[in-house]
Amino acid sequence: MSDTLDYGHMMHLAMQGLVKDILSKVAAEGLPGEHHFFITFDTTHPGVDMADWLKEQYPEEITIVMQEWFDNLAVMDDRFTVTLNFNDTPEPMVIPFNAITTFVDPSVEFGLRFDSYEDEGGAELPDEDPDDTPPQGDGEVVSLDAFRKS
Repeated sequence: MSDTLDYGHMMHLAMQGLVKDILSKVAAEGLPGEHHFFITFDTTHPGVDMADWLKEQYPEEITIVMQEWFDNLAVMDDRFTVTLNFNDTPEPMVIPFNAITTFVDPSVEFGLRFDSYEDEGGAELPDEDPDDTPPQGDGEVVSLDAFRKS
């Protein structure tokens, strides 16, 4: 057992949970109003499943847009599936939440950027300083009141 809390990993899991909740709501009810999503993910990540021609065209990363037309959105604990239209061809995709690098809803100026984290099953963990020295720099505390609607 560690004697410290891994806040970075805990925040990463919470943000993935938020994306999962958002997509689950959209799967059940559709996209409300002007909402739409830009989701960027690592196409080399284990568990990503997409057409070979798309992987060839986007060998490392792709940004998908969920806006006017998407189909078969289904959300599981560790991934989601969706069918999107590429060149008038419906293409199903499987996207693990761990593969997502950014999630943006420009209609409300909301966005998340994900660092690399995976479970303790021997996969990727965040980069650490080799000398275990905490990073130096000035921190900034931001009041959330500036972002709340009156």
